[in-house]
Amino acid sequence: MSSLFIGLMSGTSIDSIDAAVINFDDSPRIVATHSHPIKPELKARLLKLSQGSDNELEQMLLLDREMGLLFAKATRKLLQQANIDAASITAIGSHGQTVRHYPELHCTLQIGDANLIAEKTGITTVADFRRRDLAAGGEGAPLAPAFHNAVFRSVDEGRAIVNIGGIANITHLPTDPATAVSGFDTGPGNMLMDGWAQRHLNQPFDCDGGWAKQGEVNQALLEQLLQEPYLSKAPPKSTGRELFNIDWLDRQLATFGETVAPESVQATLCQFTAITIANAVAKYCDNSKALFVCGGGGHNRQLMQTLQAALPDHQVKSTEALEVSPDWVEAAAFAWLAKQTLEGKAGNLPAVTGASHPVVLGAVYR
Repeated sequence: MSSLFIGLMSGTSIDSIDAAVINFDDSPRIVATHSHPIKPELKARLLKLSQGSDNELEQMLLLDREMGLLFAKATRKLLQQANIDAASITAIGSHGQTVRHYPELHCTLQIGDANLIAEKTGITTVADFRRRDLAAGGEGAPLAPAFHNAVFRSVDEGRAIVNIGGIANITHLPTDPATAVSGFDTGPGNMLMDGWAQRHLNQPFDCDGGWAKQGEVNQALLEQLLQEPYLSKAPPKSTGRELFNIDWLDRQLATFGETVAPESVQATLCQFTAITIANAVAKYCDNSKALFVCGGGGHNRQLMQTLQAALPDHQVKSTEALEVSPDWVEAAAFAWLAKQTLEGKAGNLPAVTGASHPVVLGAVYR
């Protein structure tokens, strides 16, 4: 078996497909990467499907095919740019595009037809990672903590890994090997800030948090946002766009009318994301003084500064300090999960997802 695997990740932000070749010969090493754009029209259709739309079944089938073809195209482009032969890749791990996630109902759906990925690339593809964990009584997410445990854990330093994508999640890595890893979705990451920037700036995100920096945090609004019941729910737990979306934000803002300027709403949302992460770290990551950030939120300078201010006793760094680029941690995680699947090894951590036992994740398409 070759030590080369590909990870494909398209997150709740729906901004691009992250594709990475990972070498697992020794410790995981990123060999090549490619960020494949998702066109605005396709993103709009995916958002509409994820939030509820007419003729949903037909749209889901059409988008399942389109995303499968796009994942395959991203893979071929990655290999072409890196001059790597597809025959040298053992397997692709594809997370797929989440369009619904209802862990309380034991249901989740990620689209991007893996049959098409395998057919168009000629590479064995592993997909549909979440549902076996759900079948075992788990939340089906987050799954990356198992990879964080395998790659980032240290016996010398207690660590917290924070992935800030559309949704933010944390992984607590204690120094004692006998202590179980914990992890869960803390709440919104970039999702609300991105939606607000799209509405008011006609931009997909607030670059460097520059717009948020122009506003002032509205304490009354922040306190209201922090009353969301999900935030006080004990882990294991996971969430997504089904809860934290622009409609949810509009309901929170309804009592404020026009009294909060758009840039101050953005500043408050930035603070909200930072505070929900910091509260989770303080409560569930005891003895961890080092916090390593991955995901797109790590590029938001204002968010990173706000997070550091909320956790003054922690060193807030990028996973670059652990020799893994923050932009590719999630893609690497699904390459690793594909490897686990083909080797017949469990890919979930029951202490994280709430599953009754470890299970081999995913379906294999050859």
